[in-house]
Amino acid sequence: MEEEAISRDHVGSLERGLAVMEILARHPTGMTLTEMAEEASFTRAGARRFLLTLVATGYATQSGRLFSLSPRLLTVARTWLGGASLWTFAAPIMREVAGKFDEACNAAVLSGEDVVYVARIPGRRILSVALDVGTRLPAYCTSMGRVLLSGLSADELKTFLAQATIERRTAKTITSRAALGKAIDKARTDGFAIVDEELELGLRSIAVPIVDRAGRTVAAINVSTQSARFSVGAMERDILPVLRIAKQRVEEFFFV
Repeated sequence: MEEEAISRDHVGSLERGLAVMEILARHPTGMTLTEMAEEASFTRAGARRFLLTLVATGYATQSGRLFSLSPRLLTVARTWLGGASLWTFAAPIMREVAGKFDEACNAAVLSGEDVVYVARIPGRRILSVALDVGTRLPAYCTSMGRVLLSGLSADELKTFLAQATIERRTAKTITSRAALGKAIDKARTDGFAIVDEELELGLRSIAVPIVDRAGRTVAAINVSTQSARFSVGAMERDILPVLRIAKQRVEEFFFV
């Protein structure tokens, strides 16, 4: 019965119209009516009706024999995205990561010498550090900070290392600027960073960068946990592969 209801409510013409828009999106230089009919497996008459409807509603333009999508579609997308943070739409991906390990999954961007949390899916385990969207933490002693700093240019990183306020927060905190530079270089080479009780004793985290189409590191996601729950080796073995899959999905969502 449920399948019958779905079939009854399914609007086939709308589905075909959306397919035409997707095909046009793959051909930004435009398509002829014949090319659309062939790729969409429509009759020429059917393809013509869909294309002219898109032109009439402002979602496509016609120049001679060529049909192309119009900027109106971007306006619709901006309206949709403007209603919430992009990270709201990445939350289901992060929630899967958090649920797999019963640990928190976070996202942050670099702001000066700090990382600023832009999304957070809490874990079931309570951490002593109070974290929420908007929380600022020093970049030099956090896993997300390390991968974000690894995305800086050589000159930008040199300036950061020369000017940043670096304090010993635990006995494990790297405070040598030379050693910190090496740790950041390692994060760049490895494509991830693990920070082991440098921010606070008992807190361990692993992070990967979020990279845009131009290759720029624009954000980072991590999993943070109590050090008793996962060893450094276990984080690299068990959590890193899951984080890398999440990274790829977030990058595809944001930038592809």
